[in-house]
Amino acid sequence: MKKITLLFSCLFATLFFSCEGPQGPPGYDGLDGQDGVNILGQVVDIQGTFSAENDYSLFYEFPQTIEVFETDVVLVYLLWDVTEDGNGDPVDIWRLMPQTRILDQGLLQYNYDYTFFDVNIFMEADFDMGTLLPGDTDNQVFRIAVVPAETATGKLDTSDINSVMSTLGISENEIQKVILD
Repeated sequence: MKKITLLFSCLFATLFFSCEGPQGPPGYDGLDGQDGVNILGQVVDIQGTFSAENDYSLFYEFPQTIEVFETDVVLVYLLWDVTEDGNGDPVDIWRLMPQTRILDQGLLQYNYDYTFFDVNIFMEADFDMGTLLPGDTDNQVFRIAVVPAETATGKLDTSDINSVMSTLGISENEIQKVILD
């Protein structure tokens, strides 16, 4: 009886392990493929003044050195304030837009829209913007981050520009500065 059980076990194992199933996922076949595209984000700072002449908007067209795809995410941050660290060095405080301020005149909002060609940063208010103080309109600094769609996942903290720049592998000294007329 033991010999028959052993014989059936060997026969079953042979049939089970020799059968072919569906093809598995593709794997390394030993051939080198073409190199992929290196997808990197871009960050640029722009500075400009809002006025009635520019309809309280700043228009920035992406130069050819910044490639933006339709699927990329464009984030804009407003330089809100500057403080100092423990060594007395300046530290920028950035806020993700849109940002709303409550002023004596009413509500003021800094907002933006974008295409893969440009970014339009604009102000909206429920009052006459001609009454704004220069601190709200003059020499405003914005940081524009172009984040590839592959990087803009739910794990990326977009509210923190330092997190975005770290994910993109961009340091402060690599940021291009542009002053708009």
